[in-house]
Formats: sequence, structure tokens, C-alpha cells
Amino acid sequence: MKMNLGQPPRIPTQFARTALGLQTMEEPHSRPLSLCRVNTKSILISRAHMLVHAIALIVLVRYRASLFFTEMNPADRPPALAWLLISLAELMLSFSWLLNQAYRWRPVTRAAFPERLPEDGELPPIDVFVCTADPDREPTVEVMSTVISAMALDYPPEKVHVYLSDDGGSPLTLHGMREAYDFARWWLPFCKKFEIKTRCPKAYFMDDEEEEDGDGVDVRSSDEYDSEKRKVKEKYELFKARVNGYKARCRGDSSLRSRDHPSTVELIRGSSADEVVQADQQDMPLLVYVAREKRPSHHHHFKAGALNALLRVSGVTSNSPYVLVLDCDMYCNDPSSARQAMCFHLDPKLSPSLSFVQFPQRFHNISENDIYDSKMRSYFWTSLCGMDGLKGPGLSGTGFYIKRESLNGKSITNSIGTDAMDLRKLFGDSKEFIKYLQQNDQPSKSIIHGNSAAFRKEVEFLASCEYESGTKWGQEVGFMYYSVVEDYFTGFTLHCNGWTSVFYNPPKPQFLGTATTNLNDLLIQGTRWSSGLSKVGISRFCPLVYGSLRMPILQSMCYAQLALFPFYCLPICCFATIPQICLVNGISIYPEVSSSYIMLFAFIFLSSLCKHLHEVVASGHTVQTFLNEQRIWMIKSTTSHVYGTIDAVMTQIGMRRASFLPTNKVDDDEQSKRYEMGIFDFQTSILFLAPMVTLVILNMASFIVGVARVLTLGGGDELFMQIVLSFFILAMTYPVIEGMVLRTDKGRIPRSVTTLSAFLSLALLLLGSGFLMR
Repeated sequence: MKMNLGQPPRIPTQFARTALGLQTMEEPHSRPLSLCRVNTKSILISRAHMLVHAIALIVLVRYRASLFFTEMNPADRPPALAWLLISLAELMLSFSWLLNQAYRWRPVTRAAFPERLPEDGELPPIDVFVCTADPDREPTVEVMSTVISAMALDYPPEKVHVYLSDDGGSPLTLHGMREAYDFARWWLPFCKKFEIKTRCPKAYFMDDEEEEDGDGVDVRSSDEYDSEKRKVKEKYELFKARVNGYKARCRGDSSLRSRDHPSTVELIRGSSADEVVQADQQDMPLLVYVAREKRPSHHHHFKAGALNALLRVSGVTSNSPYVLVLDCDMYCNDPSSARQAMCFHLDPKLSPSLSFVQFPQRFHNISENDIYDSKMRSYFWTSLCGMDGLKGPGLSGTGFYIKRESLNGKSITNSIGTDAMDLRKLFGDSKEFIKYLQQNDQPSKSIIHGNSAAFRKEVEFLASCEYESGTKWGQEVGFMYYSVVEDYFTGFTLHCNGWTSVFYNPPKPQFLGTATTNLNDLLIQGTRWSSGLSKVGISRFCPLVYGSLRMPILQSMCYAQLALFPFYCLPICCFATIPQICLVNGISIYPEVSSSYIMLFAFIFLSSLCKHLHEVVASGHTVQTFLNEQRIWMIKSTTSHVYGTIDAVMTQIGMRRASFLPTNKVDDDEQSKRYEMGIFDFQTSILFLAPMVTLVILNMASFIVGVARVLTLGGGDELFMQIVLSFFILAMTYPVIEGMVLRTDKGRIPRSVTTLSAFLSLALLLLGSGFLMR
């Protein structure tokens, strides 16, 4: 059954014919811009597994419930509370498994054909948004490399407009923008002339790889190339020296990262007149620095607030119909990403309802072992591909090309009204912004490049704190404010409004970023994400209720799985404590080995592990990746997911306000070495260490006591499953045991934490025994 999408959104006149497939093209219907392939083999395997595993879970629920309706000898009956808690934990994990199957119902892969796009003159303009907040945590030179890589996209330069949001209002970042513009005058012509593929200068000069031109000819054989490269590299070193020199001169200046500053918008023209200008200004993409106003008395709404300020400023500056959003450390690794995204946005079958094209996040600093699961394989290789086969993936924060019109707050079936008062209630009091919003056209070039006083006043007004007061920004318009995970909630809202999306994973990574490569940052990041996701899950926007009324049930299940994922900490903590406490007390809560039900538990356990292992191997990864994912899932479930869920509940009931701290992008050398060697670094807060170490010690104690009990008193038939469970947990958390017992380096678990955790595990064992064994 086809969904009635109503009238398609308005498409700017300069490329309307292209988007609707009316351009003059040889055999347009036989030469599509994109193709979608359903992964039939994966579907057959997944659905067969769903059927068998679901039957096993139904039998498990029946088995657990039978205890409460069966007459038993009181001496043989396990403690009711322990049985009930384990039953609820199994039920929660079964429910989470059910939600997870929505991702596996119809996975697809896509292909794009950029060579079939229309001529450059018919391509739509693109705005690029880059966000940064702190020049210490996000080094300015690296941020500027991202900006320069965006300026160097393989796209008509007059149709690329790059905006940098500096939430710190730092003069260092502004100075870096001017220096970056000067260097780009040399860098862009060099990349275009020699068809350089790696257009992030830092990555290009660091890797020093062989470059080939479009015909496969090694450009290094050219003396001209060698000469030009040396000259450009000198300019790059000069660029870095100027930026770092400015930073050294301003060291200790608190204004470098102010949280209290007025709005500043500047169209960048460079910092100085170079002796030889390599690129004419008309051949350069527009570069704009934006520092929105920040005041302690106003909630700034984190990254979503910065993106909305960029939407408004760009709306009166370039007003491009499509926007690329990048994190400051996520540089353009392949210059063709814009053309590949346009293969979907300009596809006449997809374009009317298509909101955004999401590329996967890839990282340049991932080690071969990847002990912290920093690449997030499960999300990008499984979840997003699965959602793409439904109504499309959710937003993942960076590396997506989004249609500006889809952020205007209306559903796909309703266009924006024309009444000026209604528009002001939605978008604010800027007449210029509303004018271009209604016209859906680009401002005059003379206005942009003139940089008049009136224009400067207008854009600074749009970037002010007060502008959003009394409007629907963050509620119905732009990127959503309700949760700190603005990407998840914005994507969810877009799908609720009828928009669709596409996930495209080309062979070459289009964007490369910096992953978290130490345990501390990983758990801080996980806590923030867990808090934001949990807040949505327990609110009126819960996807199972709010979403199921506005989108297909499978799509709402995908969003629900993400929103409720942090709550898996509850059953995981139950499985890490209750069977172990019962084991120490000689109480069995699983079937005997001689019982036929033991096969049921063994099947469910092995079925889940084998399916996970199959997905890991099928995606081109190794068994070590499988082990790392299991290990990190268990560590996060007992640390960051717990704290994130608590934070969400406290925020929801008004006991505290959501907080956000950018992940540190500056690596400690020793931590980096340990990461490359595959050794865990436990230099993190005791709040993270104590829970995981406590549970590991509890499982060590229960395993030792359980084995000793079986060897001396017998009962191995009844306690076998609990001994196996403790052993499995210990095997998965071996790095924690190693950090407690075997290591002496700086990255070990401190002895004080081990001692404290030992007392906590003893207290947990005593209290649990007294409470559960009643």
C-alpha cells in the first residue's frame, strides 16, 4: 500500500527540473541516479533465526511463570524474589531482542552514479556547517583542516558555502579561519590541478601516499607536481605556525573560550595580502565565521542551538537548499561526497519525501584491535542498514546532507503557510530571513560579498540569544532541543512528520573523524548518549507510543530500541549479581543438567552469541571484534548506562539540568600507546571503576565458592548453569581482572579502588543474601 505523501515540497527553480527528472538526459529511465538492493540472503537467515529464537523465548517465559502455579515442596522451591527478579530480567532482554529484530527485517544496500548527474550549472548549492566549541579540546589547526577539506569538495566552488560555528567565541578560532582562507587559496588550485583525492591537508601531508589522477597516472612522476607540492607544503607549515604562534601569544587568555560573549558573524577574506594569490576570490567557496551570542542566563541548547543559529545566518547569506553537517574533527576524506549525496536528493523517485542522506562515521585513529569498540560496528553496519530498508536511518550527528526545507517544521503533507504573522511565530522577527524562506531562493551575491553594515546587523541579530524567544525553534523548527542527543531526536521527528532518509555506505569512507580511544572518554560519551536517549524513552515522545502513531511499527521499533537501550543496565546488573549470590548460598535458579529445560537455556544463550558472531564476520570483521563488542557492552551496561539512566530520570522529574561536555580530541601519548597495543587504560573516575570492579570481584568470589561447594558438597547438577554464567562474565571481563591483579603500569586499576570494591562486593553479597534468600 502506497503512502499518500500529498503535494511534494517546493523545489528551488534553479534545479527544479533536475530534481523532478525533467532534465535533458539520454534514456533517463534506464539510467537511474541510484539503485537500492535488498539483501535477500541476510533476510532469510535473520527471519529463520527470529522464528526459532522467538519460540524458545516463549517456552522460557512459560517455564519461569510455571513456578508460581506449580505445587512444590517448600524445601525445593527457590526464593520467590530471586526467581521473580531473574524472570523480569529475562523478560526485559527478550523484549529488547524483539525490538532489535526490526533492524534485521529488511536490510538494504545502495549504489550511486555521480557520473549521471546533470552539468555543474544545474546542480543545487550546498551549505556546509561545521561546529566547534573549545580550542583546547578541539585543536584549532585540526578544526581548520576540516574546514579546508569542506571548501575543497569536488563541487562547483561558487555553489559551496562553508560556515563554522564557534560556540566558544574564541579569537583564536577566528584568526585560524582567516589563516585557513589564505592557505586555501593555494591548496584548492593544487588539489584541482593534480586531482588530489585526499583534500584534508593534515591527512594528505601526514600520510604522504601515492596520488593518481583520474586516468590512473602517477602524478608524482611530474616535476611540476613535486615543485608545486613543496610550495604548498611550505604554505601549510606557515599556516600552522601562524595559528600556533597566535595561540602561544594568547595563552592564558580566558576569552579564548568564553561562555559570555556577543554574537559575531564575519565573512572571511583572509588575514593578510599574500605575495601571490593562487586562487581568484570568485573561485573560492564562501567562508563564514559565526559565534552566536552566549549568556549565562540563557540556555544555549548545546550543538542543536549552534546548528539552528547557522540555519538562520545561512538563510540570509546563501540559503542553499541542502546542508552538509560535520563535526569539527570529521574531515571530508573523499571530495565526491556532495555529488554522491545529490544522486539521491535529485533522484525523482526519492526526492519529494527525502529529508537527508546519512553517510557512516569512519575514524582514522582506530587500532587494529579496537578494544573499546570505537568504530561502533553494530550501529553503522547493522542498525542503519536495517532502518534504510524501512523508512530510512536516523541522523547520527555528522556526515549527512539534509534538505533545508525538511527542517522547517511541517510534515511532508503540509507546506509552510504564507501568513507573515504565522511565520514570525515559527521563525522569529527577521523579515529578511522570512523573505528568503518564502522565496526559497538565494540572496543576491552583492549582498553577501558586500558585507554591508545592514547585513552584519541582520546576521548578528539572527545569532543573538533573544532571537528564539517566543518562537518554535528547537520545538517545531530546525534541530530539536528536547534531548542532548539532538541528532537522534531530530531524525525521529522528521520521520514522524513523514520524511524519509537514505543510508549510503560507499567503498571509500567519505568522512573520517577522531574516535574516542581511551576508556574515560568512552564512558563519559556513553553516559551523555544514554542520558539523552533515556530521556526520550521515558517521555511522551516514547517511540513505542508517539512514534507508532506516526510511522510504520517496524520503524518505531528501531527508534524504541535506541531510546530504551540504556535501560538494559537493569537486567544486566541482575544477571551479574542475583545468580552469583544464589550460587554462594547453594540456591539453584536454573534447571538441573539432567532436566530437558537445560537445553532451552543453552540454546537461547548460544543462539544469541552465534547470531552476533555471524553478523560480525559477515560485515568483514573478526572474532576479536565480537569479543570486544561483548566486553564493552557489559562494561557500559554496568557504568555509563546506569548513570545515564539515572541522569535522565532526574532531569525528567526536574531534579537536575542536562549537561554536556565535549569529548577530548587531544590524546595522551601513554594512553594512545596502550590503546595501540590493545591494553585497557583504567585512568578514569572511581564512579566508573567501582561498579565494574565490584561486580567482577563478586563473580570471582561466587565462581570460586561455587566450584568449591560442588567439589566438597556436591550439587554440581543444580548449580552448573550459575557456575558457567560466572565463568562467562569473568572471561569477558578479563582486562578488568588483569588491571586489578597482574598489571603495575600507570593504566592499572588503583589498589584503593580494588580494596573499596572488595568491601562493596562483600556488602552486596551479605545484603543480597539476607534480602533474596527469604
